[in-house]
Amino acid sequence: MSIGLKQVFNKDKTFRPKRKFDPGTQRFELHKRAQASLTSGVDLKATVQLPTGEDLNDWVAVHVVDFFNRINLIYGTVCDFCTERTCPIMSGGPKYEYRWQDDNRYKKPTALPAPQYMNLLMDWIEVQINNEDIFPTSVGVPFPKNFLQISHVNTCYKHFYYFVTELNLVDRKELEPLAHFC
Repeated sequence: MSIGLKQVFNKDKTFRPKRKFDPGTQRFELHKRAQASLTSGVDLKATVQLPTGEDLNDWVAVHVVDFFNRINLIYGTVCDFCTERTCPIMSGGPKYEYRWQDDNRYKKPTALPAPQYMNLLMDWIEVQINNEDIFPTSVGVPFPKNFLQISHVNTCYKHFYYFVTELNLVDRKELEPLAHFC
């Protein structure tokens, strides 16, 4: 097995520390249910449907953290090979280029090398996930009213795609770069 392939299957390899849910909480139980459905060979389209009686915001929060962990894992397998020299542009294939914009340093959409773009993106996501005003972790603390507006490798992409399309979380036009994966 090559070094690259070993990294893909190394479950402990991650770009950043994995985010976890506290045992005994409702989100921990939702996370366990989502994980069990993913490892049981069940249709991914079915696994993303909101379970009966569960809160939509909790379901989305659990999946946001799960996607963050999975994307970290995937990126951790390629970050040694995707350098500013080998990946000078953050793109989604030849037809799509992603540009970074924030309220601090990049006031206008700015083309960046893929590693720099990914670092900024993962930093931004981590700040959002750790913000108790957006992702409350205490049971009984409500999510903000606009929460849904803030919010094997191919299998991970399909899971993400099915989840966001099932719950209409992302405009379909924004998903065009992923269409050929799903």
